[in-house]
Amino acid sequence: MPRFAANLTMMFTEHPFAQRFAAAAAAGFKAVEFLFPYEYAAQEVALWLKENRLENVLFNLPPGDWAAGERGIAALPGREAEFRRGVARGIEYALALCTPRLHMMAGLIPAGADLRLHREVYLGNLRHAAREVAKHGLSLLIEPINGRDMPGYFLNSQAQAHALREESGEPNVKVQMDFYHAQIVEGDLATTFRRYFSNIGHVQIASVPSRNEPDDGEVNYPYLFRLLDELGYQGWVGCEYRPRGRTEDGLGWLAFQ
Repeated sequence: MPRFAANLTMMFTEHPFAQRFAAAAAAGFKAVEFLFPYEYAAQEVALWLKENRLENVLFNLPPGDWAAGERGIAALPGREAEFRRGVARGIEYALALCTPRLHMMAGLIPAGADLRLHREVYLGNLRHAAREVAKHGLSLLIEPINGRDMPGYFLNSQAQAHALREESGEPNVKVQMDFYHAQIVEGDLATTFRRYFSNIGHVQIASVPSRNEPDDGEVNYPYLFRLLDELGYQGWVGCEYRPRGRTEDGLGWLAFQ
């Protein structure tokens, strides 16, 4: 079976964030991911990881004004200086938390915008971020997100993401394949995963369409887990889902339970 990382932004939310690390460890997880650590001092988060013998496998670069609805700024013209400051801040946290990969959110594109301009800005920021994190031996991830959950998001399909990855020319850029988003946008999950396997840097899961535990809905996760094993996937699988109730009560699908 693959190795599973609890997403502490969406799981164990019955506890304050600082206590979710202990809850995840008690439930059997060896690794965690989360959207953002920036509300807390890097040393605090590092201590929560160390105390609970957890590995942090992923978090996102600063996304702009999240509370105001921004979902990344990498594809937004005029925000390049802010983006570069965010890359530096993300690296600072990644080094403190021993996190090997960072996710770069693209942002929301207004209707009728010049997509060529946004693509040009995105590629420039992608190359900058990739080169900066590479100085520290880190990987940079980009992730397609479905337009139903996040209308207007710049990056939607695996094909689009891999084309941008290839055009960037940066060897440490990988694509994040969240089976939840990929199923909603394009389906054909097994074939798509096989096609892009060598350049997929992280996997995430949730049921479709509800985004709950991956034990119900239209995606056959036992089949996909066997596929990951068959192909020799060595990364983590992030459990980025919303539990139906108390997180611990919904963990029966996990192999280590």
